[in-house]
Amino acid sequence: MTGYAAILLAGGAARRMGGVDKPARAVGGRPMLHRVLDAVADADQRIVVGSSCPLPRGVRTAREEPPGGGPVAATAAGLAWLDPGTTTVAVLAADLPLLTTAAVAELRRALAACQSRDDPPALAACQSRDDPPALDACQSRDDPPALDAAGSEGAPAAARRETLDGRYAALACYVDGDGRRQYLCAVWRLPALQAALDRLAATRGGSLDGAPVRGLLAGVAVREVSWSGSGPPPWFDCDTDEDVRRAEEWTR
Repeated sequence: MTGYAAILLAGGAARRMGGVDKPARAVGGRPMLHRVLDAVADADQRIVVGSSCPLPRGVRTAREEPPGGGPVAATAAGLAWLDPGTTTVAVLAADLPLLTTAAVAELRRALAACQSRDDPPALAACQSRDDPPALDACQSRDDPPALDAAGSEGAPAAARRETLDGRYAALACYVDGDGRRQYLCAVWRLPALQAALDRLAATRGGSLDGAPVRGLLAGVAVREVSWSGSGPPPWFDCDTDEDVRRAEEWTR
């Protein structure tokens, strides 16, 4: 047991594809969902939320409440199935046909290089002794100094301080060439993700139905990772038929 699990979010409406079961669409001769499952084959647990697609043996299934409640509700549903001892969890869209085991491993390494909230208050491994004190690799370069990572002034003061001093990272996610964070291609520390879900639910009367993914980021420090590997970006998702065509070309 490594303490690493993966939750795949497969319950989207796929409106731009006419409402088809998008993760079941084939890219390179295999359903996108199965390609993402292959990328996390080394996880102790793999949980798929919201799909009716046939799944390999050992993969657990869950359903968000209500069905179609969105990625945040689906994430919470997946967490309910995790075994004790889980410490980190990859949260992944199920329509990432170009995701690889190496790409997920890079996120896991990036998160491991940063300190946990529970670590001794020493210099974090993801912060250089030569870095300026107000910004480090665990803080986005464009986070405003007075706000949390999601731009909320209501985040707990302790969480804001952790975001600013760089000692802690709750998750690692890829950023694209324009600096946009790919939150559904990320690896979280489980306690931080559970706390973020609880905090967001508390602001919404206990419901996560339709909650925005960015809402999870209030007061959360993010380790941004640029893809250093060769080949297409692992966060490329397929929202349209044209996206599927491009992914097909990359897999040839």
